[in-house]
Amino acid sequence: MTRYCLTVACPSTRGIVAAISTFLAEQGCNITDSSQFDDAETGHFFTRISFASEKGVDDATLAEKFAEVAAPFDMEFAFHDESQKMKVLVMVSRFGHCLNDLLYRWRIGALPIEIVGVISNHLDYQKVVVNHDIPFHHIKVTKENKPQAEARIMEVVEDTGAELVVLARYMQVLSDQMCTRMEGRIINIHHSFLPSFKGANPYKQAYERGVKLIGATAHYVTADLDEGPIIEQDTVRVTHTQSGADYVALGRDVEASVLSRAIHAHAQHRILLNGAKTVVFPASPGSYSSERMG
Repeated sequence: MTRYCLTVACPSTRGIVAAISTFLAEQGCNITDSSQFDDAETGHFFTRISFASEKGVDDATLAEKFAEVAAPFDMEFAFHDESQKMKVLVMVSRFGHCLNDLLYRWRIGALPIEIVGVISNHLDYQKVVVNHDIPFHHIKVTKENKPQAEARIMEVVEDTGAELVVLARYMQVLSDQMCTRMEGRIINIHHSFLPSFKGANPYKQAYERGVKLIGATAHYVTADLDEGPIIEQDTVRVTHTQSGADYVALGRDVEASVLSRAIHAHAQHRILLNGAKTVVFPASPGSYSSERMG
């Protein structure tokens, strides 16, 4: 049996869940997991439903038939084959902890993704990437060549069929044009518990303020720097005895774990946009299991 998931966003009203479940039952589908959220403030309803197609109906056929059910509710919906791994393009500069973490999780099957390439404006991690049999693209970025560099980046996105771009500590600001073109398809890890400390040196800012919690934030990239919808956050405690360098070292682990959780949620279609915010549904049972352990 093929397993799919259905995501739906629409104005809140009576009968949505009944209409969806009735349709799936009529198509020979058995629901295995379901999450929903009714936002009273915005008047919108969101749901993600995992199901098995016991009669072998494919996702394209389901989508075509479901359109008649969706229309009266003004639903935005999508069917996804859960066996298909999302194609991901990773971008990195000179901090490699997030990249190395993603490569390990990808290698053991802990992330439902296919890394189709790595782009960097430096050569530091070329050997690491190539040793994983992943294409490495060195695209140098300067003030003078930035438009040409971004055009080359978009060529790689198109050539690889990348569905998601991950900024794994890629230390270049993307243009408004690229952010708009790739809206909802770029995830950034910010080495700060936003919105507390922004900019290039948030750990230094945190150290100077004597904070007791530092953290990281994964968010979608928009034209407003570091203001995109937040997907995942986490923190770690620090004390007055620790140095600014300690803050950076402790932050590395938080950044890596937060980024991987955000990618996992996106790749499993568990994130739905709700204005400037996100609805992030919990993972289905068994979805964190790895194919192998080393």
